[in-house]
Amino acid sequence: MPDTAPTLRAALSALDNGGAAEEAAALLASPAFAKATSHVVQDHDRIVADIIRLTEIASPPFGESNRAAAFAEALRAQGLQGVATDTEGNVTALRPGTDPDAGYVVICSHLDTVFPAGTDVTVKREGTILRAPGVGDDTRGLAVMLGLLRALDAAGIRTRATILAMGSVGEEGAGDLRGVKAFFKDDPRHEKVAAFMALDGLDPSRLVTAAVGSKRYRITFKGPGGHSFGAFGLVNPAFALARAADDLSRIRVPASPKTTFSIGRIGGGSSINAIPEAMWMEVDLRSASPEELAKLEARFLAILPQAAEDENAARDTSAGKVTVEVKVIGDRPAGTTDENSRIVKLAQGVMTGQGYSFHAEASSTDSNIAMNLGLPAITVGSGCAGGRAHSLEEWIDVEPASSARGIATAMGTLLALAGVDSSAD
Repeated sequence: MPDTAPTLRAALSALDNGGAAEEAAALLASPAFAKATSHVVQDHDRIVADIIRLTEIASPPFGESNRAAAFAEALRAQGLQGVATDTEGNVTALRPGTDPDAGYVVICSHLDTVFPAGTDVTVKREGTILRAPGVGDDTRGLAVMLGLLRALDAAGIRTRATILAMGSVGEEGAGDLRGVKAFFKDDPRHEKVAAFMALDGLDPSRLVTAAVGSKRYRITFKGPGGHSFGAFGLVNPAFALARAADDLSRIRVPASPKTTFSIGRIGGGSSINAIPEAMWMEVDLRSASPEELAKLEARFLAILPQAAEDENAARDTSAGKVTVEVKVIGDRPAGTTDENSRIVKLAQGVMTGQGYSFHAEASSTDSNIAMNLGLPAITVGSGCAGGRAHSLEEWIDVEPASSARGIATAMGTLLALAGVDSSAD
């Protein structure tokens, strides 16, 4: 049979001809979807138990292996096929579709949290409120994925495309999307990915259609150093860094597409009474536009050697010159999914059909990689209220009715992408 994955991929990428809303409405009105939604309601306590159990397995940056093992075992227990952990640490499993040539629709939640090893991740429950670091971002996403897959089985729903379930590593911070980067680089199945849906964040009405790209740098200015009084007049790396920082602050960036820059950390030197031998800063550049990000990056990088040259011209270089070292410490590609594309309109139809006020946003998630590669990709919320993400006071509300509606919305979006095979037994 011909490879039809590109056909599905092209259909989801194409501009909607007006039929997506009707298709989404028909899906939500189907007896099969009603049966799956009913199972989500009945399965509430198990989903909450999964949230608590997985949250309490610490998953610090670059330390996701214990949670990955637990997630892999949960996928095996649910009968998914080919459960495996790749060399990067991603967990993947398959729920086969009825058309083996239709390709894969990926649903992905990340295993890692932002919290370092040793953080107390004990979940505290107050009625329907769960409080713990990482309980929402993205542990709920992992538990919701398990819950919606169980609901599809309980309702006997078969999809035309194969669902590839993934628990990814390295989504947060310095992880730099390393898990999904590795999947699209090393896993041969990536060539048959027809669509990518990250399950991240909470708001069930929020759809990420633009990937905020970022380039992160550690910049180090070095010089000979010396006594602040005795060696006064020698070049000073701190002044070069200050010049570079001031020049960065003066760059004009567009408001739309939103493009930003920031110096997050500065350090160096050994004593208040010493000219430093080294000064460093960490810089974050961002944009939802690959073109604008590239422009900003080029302008920033041009500032650095000029700052060193200016310092060398201003002061004594007899003991040595100021030099600059540039190290990339983060690279998240930008990209977009057209808001008029079929994938977006299907998701919008599901969300509005479920009673939510749909809104599209730009963010940095695992979908960045797929969007940058030109694949139809979105990020949807796991469907509940919550707050204080990335803080020790993080919380979510697992009130049964609203939680079930949010989960059903994510499930409906996945089904709209993978296609329900009504002819399957």
